[in-house]
Amino acid sequence: MAGESFFKNSRVYWLAFVAYWGIVLFGYDTGVGGGVVSQNYFLEHFGAFTDGKVDTAKKNEISSNVVAVLQAGAFFGALSSAPLSARYGRKYPLLGYTIIFAVGAILQTIAGGSRGLGYIYGGRVIAGFGIGAISAIAPAYVSECSPKEVRGRITGLFQIMVAIGVMISYFINLGVSLHQTGAKIWRIPFGFQLVPAGMMCLGLLTVKESPRWLASVGRNHDALANIAYLRKESPESEAVLYELAEIEAAINEERTARQGLGLREAFLGKGNFIRFVIAFVIFLLQQWSGQNSVSYYAPQIFQSIGYTGTANSLLASGIYGIVKVVATALFVFFLVESLGRKLSLVVSAVGMGVLFFIIGAILKTHPPPTGEGFQPPVASKAMAAMLYIYVCFYSMGWGPLPWVYVSDIFPTRTRHYGLACASASQWLWNFVVSKVTPSLVTDLGYKIFLMFATINIAGMAVFSLLIPETKGRSLEEMDIIFGTVSAAKRREDIERQERVMEHEAQDTTSEKSIHQKV
Repeated sequence: MAGESFFKNSRVYWLAFVAYWGIVLFGYDTGVGGGVVSQNYFLEHFGAFTDGKVDTAKKNEISSNVVAVLQAGAFFGALSSAPLSARYGRKYPLLGYTIIFAVGAILQTIAGGSRGLGYIYGGRVIAGFGIGAISAIAPAYVSECSPKEVRGRITGLFQIMVAIGVMISYFINLGVSLHQTGAKIWRIPFGFQLVPAGMMCLGLLTVKESPRWLASVGRNHDALANIAYLRKESPESEAVLYELAEIEAAINEERTARQGLGLREAFLGKGNFIRFVIAFVIFLLQQWSGQNSVSYYAPQIFQSIGYTGTANSLLASGIYGIVKVVATALFVFFLVESLGRKLSLVVSAVGMGVLFFIIGAILKTHPPPTGEGFQPPVASKAMAAMLYIYVCFYSMGWGPLPWVYVSDIFPTRTRHYGLACASASQWLWNFVVSKVTPSLVTDLGYKIFLMFATINIAGMAVFSLLIPETKGRSLEEMDIIFGTVSAAKRREDIERQERVMEHEAQDTTSEKSIHQKV
C-alpha cells in the first residue's frame, strides 16, 4: 500500500522536492556561517586578531553578524512574500526569489582582498531576503498541492531538507578546513550555495501551479486540471471533483465572510486571530529550543564541551548533522501521520529538556580541559552523545512539525498571510538567537543548557498540550476546528457546490450532444 500511495502521489513528492530545494538553501546557510567564521584564516583576514591572537569579543561580533544579518534579510523577505504570493501564485514568486538569493550568494563568494566584510554582510542580507520569502511560500505551495492522507509527511519534507542543508554545510566546512587554505576557506562554502539555487530554478519549470491558489483567483478550470494531474486521475473523477468542490466551498465562505472587510478580516475575522497567535508563538518557542544555537554555532558549541581544535569540532558537528538528517527522515516518513501532532510535540519537548539538563549538569561537574591539543575526555564524549540524542527528539517534533502545523491551520485565502507571519516570526527570533548565542556561550557556560532545558519543558511542552490536533483533517476542515464555520454549514456548502458542478457537467454534456447532432 505504501508503494502504491507513493506512486499515486509521485508528482506531489516531486513538486515538494523541487520547492524544498530552497529549504536546502535555508539549512545550508544556517550551518555554513558558523563554520566559516570558526576558521583562523578568515578571522585573521577580516581583522579579528589582536597581537597575533584571536580577539574573542571581535570574533563573537563578526560571528554573530555573519549569521544574524541573514536572518534580518529573511525577516523582510518573508513579509514581502505575502502580497506577491497572493497576486502571482506560488510557483513564479519562488523562481524570482531564488534568483535574488543567487545574487546574494555571488556577493558573499567574491568577498576578500579589497572587498571586505561589507560584501559578505550585504550578500547575506540579500540571500536572506530570498530565503525568507522561499521559507514562507514553499510550505504553503506544498501543503496546497498535497492530499490530506499524506500531507503531514510531504510537508514534513521541509525539515528533512533543512537538515540535509545543515549537514552538507558542516562537511563542506570540514573538507575545506582540512584541504584548503587562503580565501578558498570561505569562497568554496559560500559559492556552493549556487548549486541548489540553480537546481531549484530548473526544477520549478517542471511543476504545476497550486490548484488552491488557482481556485482562489477564479481559474477553476485550471485548478481542476492541476488537481487531476497531481492525483494522477481524470478531471471527471469523483474524488477530484469532490476535492475541488471542497476547496471552492471554503473559498466562497471566506469571500462571503470578508465582503468589504479586506485585510483586517484576514487577521481579525472569526477563528482567524488565534491561528496567527499560534503561528507566531510556535516559532518563538522553536527558535528558543536551543537547537538553532547548536546548528549555527556547532563548532563553537562542541569546542565549549571539550572538542578542541577546528578538525575535532567540525567532525563532531558533521556527525551531529548526519544524526539530524536520519532522525528527521525516520520521523517524517514513518511516524508523523501515526503519532499525531500534539503527542509528537509533547514528547519532543520533554525529551529535549531532560537531555539539556543532563548536559548542563555534566558540564558543571566535569568541565573540559582548556587549551589546544587535548583529546576529548570521557565527559565530553558523553555530552556529545547527549547532543546527538537530543537532536533525535528535536527531529521527531519541534523540528519538522511547526511548519507542518502552521501549513495545516490557515484557510486558502489567508494562508499566504499566515505563512508569511509564521516565517517572519521564525526569522525574527532566529535573528535574536543567532545574534546573542556567541555571547551566551561565553558568558553563561553550562547555564545556557539549563536555560534551554527550562524553555523546552515549561514553555514548549505546555504549549503543545493547548493547541488542537490536526492530523488527518483536510485543510478546509480547519475552519470547523477553529470555529469559523460549523460542521453542518460546511456539509451544506459542499453539497450545494457539488450540485452546481453536477449541473454544469450536465449542461456541458447536453451541449456536446447538440453539437454532435448538428
